[in-house]
Amino acid sequence: MRPTAVERWAADGVLIVGGARAILLQVADPVVAAGVARHSDFAHRPVQRLVRTLGYAYAVVLGTEADSRAVARHVDAAHRPVAGAADADRQLWVAATLYDTAGLVHERVFGPTPTPLADEVYARYARLGTALQMPAALWPGTRAAFESYWADALERLTVTDDARSIAHDLFHPAVAPLWVRAALPLAQLLTVELLPEGIREAYGFEFGPARRRRARVAWMIVRALVAVTPWTLRSTPARRLLRRIRTR
Repeated sequence: MRPTAVERWAADGVLIVGGARAILLQVADPVVAAGVARHSDFAHRPVQRLVRTLGYAYAVVLGTEADSRAVARHVDAAHRPVAGAADADRQLWVAATLYDTAGLVHERVFGPTPTPLADEVYARYARLGTALQMPAALWPGTRAAFESYWADALERLTVTDDARSIAHDLFHPAVAPLWVRAALPLAQLLTVELLPEGIREAYGFEFGPARRRRARVAWMIVRALVAVTPWTLRSTPARRLLRRIRTR
């Protein structure tokens, strides 16, 4: 079946570039950071953590109702011992970081999304929260309302030692395949560039003129690679993870 415009948008593998940015924003909430620090293991299982997050996002945003229910059960089970994980406001924040990051990366690579499609994408990403315990009414009703929520939420963030420890483990894992280690310098450069300035500084990331120039060149390379890579290849991670969810 031919994918819809929103499916092509959300299944594009280039959005994975923003994964670390979303994580660092999520853990800039101290309660989220404390839960992740005590119950996650970025230092020893970075790939597994990424695959689990991507699988959830693809199943909820792109999959069927059955796919969404299946991954939600797994997430709920994993979150059961984590303080604050079932809190609706924090589920809203996590969903918001995934939506905002995907939109930011998509715009950097492809330019602005046309309004009708942008509205459809926005509604689809609300499912990342409502598939769990977040009431649908908690998701801001419009993209303009989301921007207001987002600005206020950023002001309330506090980067704690837990968050900084997670950031260190994210970019300096104790155990990781060679290809992951090779990609980490580029991933860190793009992640730091994508972070809001205040959050970037709170994490202690340096981002002077030389790094800004390297980031601009890196984005040029990303755009060039995307331009010569067919969408059928770029959407491979989404298709494979959805297939895995449906066969397990």
